[in-house]
Amino acid sequence: MTTPHPAGFGAVERAMQARRDVGGKCLVPYVTAGITESWLDYVAAAQDGGADAVEIGLPFSDPMLDGPIIQAASSRALVRGSTVGGLLDELAGFRAEVPLIVMTYSNIARRHGYDDFCHRLAEAGLAGLIVADTPVDEVRPLVDSATSAGLELTMLVAPSTSPDRVRQIGATSRGFVYVVSIMGVTGVRDTVSDSIVGTVQGVRDATMMPVLVGFGVSTPEQAATVASVADGVVVASALMRSILDGAPAGGIRREVDALRVAVDSAAAVRPTDIAPGRRAPTGNR
Repeated sequence: MTTPHPAGFGAVERAMQARRDVGGKCLVPYVTAGITESWLDYVAAAQDGGADAVEIGLPFSDPMLDGPIIQAASSRALVRGSTVGGLLDELAGFRAEVPLIVMTYSNIARRHGYDDFCHRLAEAGLAGLIVADTPVDEVRPLVDSATSAGLELTMLVAPSTSPDRVRQIGATSRGFVYVVSIMGVTGVRDTVSDSIVGTVQGVRDATMMPVLVGFGVSTPEQAATVASVADGVVVASALMRSILDGAPAGGIRREVDALRVAVDSAAAVRPTDIAPGRRAPTGNR
């Protein structure tokens, strides 16, 4: 049975729903907080390039769901001396034009205490929260703290998630449901998994929430293909690789703009275009 759409949803879901209501596809770029001294310029570039929301990763020393690129981005931020408190202070002065979503791990949230952590995020202007390694069975205290602070807590679904757990996640998640495209860590990949169609459909059978896909969505072509079967995409490693390679904020804006054009064209891409082993160009992104 499909979970009804929750009443009184917040800024993240309003943005996703507004795009979906006009037949569009959602785009959520990712930026590792603190990756450079001017990291907020990359957040601004992402929103200026057409993002519906921006996911901001808090650097962590053991990012277990992240591949080598995000790990390198986190490491660079930590070497620079980035701290959660300092990064949130910087964010508090940022003029956000789209909802901002923090992605982090349970150790960081627990260390600060769920209530204090969530309220600190809200005070810094964050609208959403993803705690990637907190399973639905253990998430209730975090849900309560996020709700109290006015944050939308978004949860992840993997290709291996059982239908019962998908229903639980659909009933719990706010903002959108985040579908992990592969059984593995984040990273830039040459192919789009053929399991995405079934996973997305399983989530749609369980909830009316917007469904976005991330992990391994690396090129505009891949973004268009995935968005043709989902409500949108999250793109992380490809953008962080560019920043690690020295791309300026203007370059990231151009990459996000290309992704925006691609997902806007997704209606012209048939779901059947996702086939086993389908390759996508790995050159110009």
